[in-house]
Formats: sequence, structure tokens, C-alpha cells
Amino acid sequence: MKNLNYQLKQLCRNNRDGSYGTQVGRSRILNMIADQLDSLGYRNMKAQSLKPKHVIALTGLWNTQNISIGSQKNRLSALRWWASKIRKQNVVAKTNNAYGIGSRTFVTNQSKSQELNLYKLTKISDPRIRLSLRLQSAFGLRREEAIKFWPSYAIQDDHIKLKSSWCKGGRARTIPITNDDQRKVLADVSAYVKGGSLIRSSMNYAQQLHRYEGQTLRAGFSKLHGLRHGYAQRRFETLAGFPCPAMGGPTSKELTIEQRALNEKARAMISAELGHSRESITAVYLGR
Repeated sequence: MKNLNYQLKQLCRNNRDGSYGTQVGRSRILNMIADQLDSLGYRNMKAQSLKPKHVIALTGLWNTQNISIGSQKNRLSALRWWASKIRKQNVVAKTNNAYGIGSRTFVTNQSKSQELNLYKLTKISDPRIRLSLRLQSAFGLRREEAIKFWPSYAIQDDHIKLKSSWCKGGRARTIPITNDDQRKVLADVSAYVKGGSLIRSSMNYAQQLHRYEGQTLRAGFSKLHGLRHGYAQRRFETLAGFPCPAMGGPTSKELTIEQRALNEKARAMISAELGHSRESITAVYLGR
């Protein structure tokens, strides 16, 4: 392992900011960045060696590789984290525009929803992972929330409640139970774990996540965040009484006065159920 790769790995180990998933993603990005810096001719670097010229060289490389705007922003975020940990915040410009990285287009009115493929589900050997995937689909849960799900705590009479330690940003929340499919999933989870959680007792979250990633990949699943999109779109039609723009429903300009009120109320509720603090983020799932 090259010196910079090792030092950045140690920096990540000693600074565990954010959720486990965030930490893993950041570590992978910084390891890749260390390799790219070496390929660009910046050899024998140390973690403390980061300079503006390195950031400029990296973003220049990314611009030639047709990397998506979202991925470039994630990489710059990791660079800013690195810079902050070595107390060189000014090494990385505060705005992405300084490197020619523009704004992501969130609202396309094209659906990114995904229904749970039952054939692929049968290819997963771990019953806990199958149940986690069913929870993701039925309640729009994030992967971490579905893996850490503990039915004896979460399942209430007419809703489920999620612990802050399961949720992104530490924001605990509740999600209503509104249909028989959801009740069936919850009953199956409770029956299988018998008071435990969807992480087997012999494993921790990191190990169960690794198992989840391997089995879903081998089963042919990809872009499972689309299950959250599917939940949001189904929920919108139930609440508003008409489909969202991403599913062919009226756009914001086409709404009647009555529909506009229903639209605003439904989006606010869905934002809360998905664990977001801003109503505007629903445009990613529903279109606008």
C-alpha cells in the first residue's frame, strides 16, 4: 500500500464522522483519489501534503473522464473532509463552480422507481436480507434502516418508528402502516426474528451490510434506492388522488387550485416519511 493510501485510511479510521455507509464511501473515494494523484505524477505524498494544485489536477482529470456531476461533487466533498482534518480548509475552494462543476439537475420528471423483483429475491439465500429488501420496498426505508430494523421496537399499532441510530443524520421518524402488504411484511419479519433484529446475533452491522451487498449483487439487483422512489410515488397517488409528474401525472403548472393544495400536503407528508427535512427534495422522487 502506498504511503498516501495508508495515511488516508488511518485518517478515516481515526475520524468516524457520519453514518457507517458515509464512512465507507468516503474511505473508498479517498483511496481512489490517492491512486489518481499517484498516476498524475504526485508521488510520495503524505496526508499533510494536500495543496490547491492537487485539487485542480484531480478535477481536471475528472472533467476529461465524463464523470457525472453528482460523483464529482461527492469526490470534492471527500476532499474537503480531508482538508478539514489536516486543518487546511482553504486548499479546496468553497464552491464547486470554481472547478467548472455545475449544478446537478434533480428534477427530470422521469421515474427512477423500482419494484421489488420477486424472481431475483428468490436468489438471495439469507432470509434476513430478503426481509430487509421487502421493508425497503414496503416503507421506503434506506438500506441501513432496513438492515438494522428491530420489530419489537419498531412496530406499533398503526405505524413503525425508526431509531435515530438507524437513520441518516440521526433523524428518528415514524411511518404509517396503511395497507395489507405492509402488515404482511411486518408479520413475516416478527415471525422470523422472534424478538431479535434483522442483523444476525453473530454479526455486527458492517458484516451484515457486506453480506447484503454481496448477495444483492449476485442476485442481479442494482440501484435499490429506486425502491424508495417506488414507495414515494405510490404514496403520492394514495394521498393526492392522482399520479405524480414522474408517473405521468400533471406538472405543477397544470394543477388546478384543488390539486395544488393536495399536492403540497402530500409532498410534505412524503418528505417526512422518507426522513427528509425539506419538501423540495420530493422533486427527486416525484418530479415537479
